[in-house]
Amino acid sequence: MAILGISCFYHDAAAALIGDDGAIIAAAMEERFSRKKHDNSFPKKAIEFCLRYAHLKGEDLDYVVFYEKPLVKFERILLTALNTFPRSADVWRDAMTNWLKDKLWIKSIIAKEVGVKSDKVLFCDHHMSHAASAFFASPFRDAAVLTVDGVGEWTTTTLGVAESIWAGESAGRNHINLYREQRFPHSIGLLYSAFTAYLGFRVNNGEYKVMGMAPYGEPRFQDKMAKLFQINASDGGFALNMDYFSFHHSTHSTFNERFVDLFGEPRGAESDFFTMATNPERAGEKGAMAENQRFADIAASIQRVTEDALITIANVLHRETGKSKLVMAGGVALNTKANYRILNETPFEEIYIQPAAGDDGGAVGAALWAHHMVLGKPRSWVMPHAYWGEEYSDAEIRAFLADKGVAYTDYGSREDQMLDMLAERLTRKKVIGFFQGRFEWGPRALGNRSILADPRSEEMKEVVNTKIKFREPFRPFAPVILRDRATEYFNYAAVSEHEAPRYMLMVSPIHADKQDKIQAVCHQGTGRLQTIERETNPRYYGVVERFGQITGVPVLLNTSFNLRGEPIVTSPRDAWNTFQNSDIDILVLGTHVVEKGS
Repeated sequence: MAILGISCFYHDAAAALIGDDGAIIAAAMEERFSRKKHDNSFPKKAIEFCLRYAHLKGEDLDYVVFYEKPLVKFERILLTALNTFPRSADVWRDAMTNWLKDKLWIKSIIAKEVGVKSDKVLFCDHHMSHAASAFFASPFRDAAVLTVDGVGEWTTTTLGVAESIWAGESAGRNHINLYREQRFPHSIGLLYSAFTAYLGFRVNNGEYKVMGMAPYGEPRFQDKMAKLFQINASDGGFALNMDYFSFHHSTHSTFNERFVDLFGEPRGAESDFFTMATNPERAGEKGAMAENQRFADIAASIQRVTEDALITIANVLHRETGKSKLVMAGGVALNTKANYRILNETPFEEIYIQPAAGDDGGAVGAALWAHHMVLGKPRSWVMPHAYWGEEYSDAEIRAFLADKGVAYTDYGSREDQMLDMLAERLTRKKVIGFFQGRFEWGPRALGNRSILADPRSEEMKEVVNTKIKFREPFRPFAPVILRDRATEYFNYAAVSEHEAPRYMLMVSPIHADKQDKIQAVCHQGTGRLQTIERETNPRYYGVVERFGQITGVPVLLNTSFNLRGEPIVTSPRDAWNTFQNSDIDILVLGTHVVEKGS
């Protein structure tokens, strides 16, 4: 049994292949191969990778499953355009152009590009794909289900309950019941995206920048937020006041003049951002300082509204289902601060979030839905890690370095020596591009395509931000910590027993007495931590462990191995280009080490 899941044409295109036991064989976003960030085109290269990795051809597949139902989505776009005409003339024109070109013909495109018969192509509802991506990858036998995003076909939020049967059991079934939904245009994801645009960032790309800006502000615009958004605590239903928005009838604008009248002039894209918390030395620039503080307060306000809304919905879900476990997916499930509050402020004991919670994860969800719910196959697999992408052999790495004429040290069987050397270099403020194994599934770099640095001083945050990542200085970096040491640094009960921190999906407070010890990854007293164990990634664990043995701090700064505006590196060539075009000091390709100046 081999089932291929596909997502494309809207946000992050991806492909995922699962095998007879329902386990992921390979999964990747198209952007990792095309090198086009947020590539939403048909994921031809990602599909080719998945099939190549499994030594399969298209004709060997039992089913190919698309992550949503295009005709239902087309219905929503047309009806919305008709109801808002003539303001929606551009939406209508773009819809006709794009849909008549390819989106309406996805079944025939899949059959042709993948090489399968059309009767092997299935379609899964968008939010069911999200739900299946989380539940059937989780360790839970049964759970409450929450999916929240911008919009799928018509749906923007679902509440549900799921149960499963495991291999060897004689009774039970696999079932996901999404029993309540919120429909477009009322959407928490689109509400947050409107503020993403207002604050000068790109929609579907800059939402995490709003999260990074929010800790520098105070949520003092709650009264104005209430004019835009209302939620019912009894059933979790919510509504947007559409008088302030334009995303339902515009191709280029998410908010309108009435929104601007309420909140003031929007922040310009790429404009300088600083507050007293980020740059006290600029206190003399009173006008700019005050304006930037207004933006920070607006970011804090929409972040608080989002968190509070999700907590309200989660409380309703717990009350209605009685489940102790919660699974989450959809792009809003990547709001890591909200996730921590849900865990700590609702009765749920544990939360599992699909690491690729956005549309890319829909590819995995669609395949898992077909395996477990269409075919009724019992479960026998829990997602053990997120390393499902392409890998490169030692021979391929050596061939690339030889072609470039690069001097390097191959540690080969002397890996312990390499790890000792890397840990020692990190204590000397060297920055390492760390490339190994299969690249990660989802948006986070989790140790196979990461940039690593010493977290102990504020200086390293500035170095990595300005000389390597070339990105906004207010954005935080993630701390990676040995799983069994996490409670020493983070105020996160039973952190070593939970799955979400393994995938960098929770922001947790850092203990007050530890904040000055990891200044480069302390973001206003919090950190988006990643916990690691030796069994999952021994080489990555080994670097952090040795750094901890030398310094007493079992933490490293971890950020994605890429330059601003680029996808995370995939190949040795990508890694080399990033190394050459930044101030990274050391490049590690497996056990091959290149040092600048050597």
